[in-house]
Amino acid sequence: MTIESTDDFIMLSALQHYAYCPRQCALIHIEQIWNENLFTAEGRLMHDKADSNKHESRGNVRIDYSVPLRSFRLGLIGKADVVEFHRQDDGIWLPFPVEYKRGKPKSDDCDRVQLCAQAICLEEMLNVEIKEGALFYGQTRRREDVIFDTALRQETEDTAKKVHELIKSGITPKAEYSKKCERCSLLEVCMPKTCGKARSVSKYLLSAIEAK
Repeated sequence: MTIESTDDFIMLSALQHYAYCPRQCALIHIEQIWNENLFTAEGRLMHDKADSNKHESRGNVRIDYSVPLRSFRLGLIGKADVVEFHRQDDGIWLPFPVEYKRGKPKSDDCDRVQLCAQAICLEEMLNVEIKEGALFYGQTRRREDVIFDTALRQETEDTAKKVHELIKSGITPKAEYSKKCERCSLLEVCMPKTCGKARSVSKYLLSAIEAK
């Protein structure tokens, strides 16, 4: 998949939204809906702090903040919170993307997919191979190293393709309630419990009609 026109690029963050919940992704990137709650506010403050300095150096590490990214191959555009450039023995500065998250490590791959997408963008832009990066979680105040192996790269590319297809369709998936819905800033807009019940009633009425 190669996207020729930047008009068809999607936001890099959409991959994280889709991997977390396709309906959330559609509400944000198709219907242009965004509500801020405590979690998103804390996350925004963390990102603002990361953006406060443009660059700094620490020995053999150069740190750039709010780095613009793009990939024609996956049709992505966005920013990396932080990209560390580590000086190698041969003098080459190797990128190491770091993404800031307010909470704690998740059981799914949504954050890792977003970080891997950043690495793929950097590889395309700088013609280098990036083997790993890190996620920094505000709740634990620790980094989680992420290896960009074949499986994660494939998952990231598949997710990018699915997001392009979703946005092109213009169709928002139906709601399906799960525990993670309670932490979503779009809970009141999405109403997964109400929509789920509505679907159940519809199915019941349909089955009742067919039974007659």
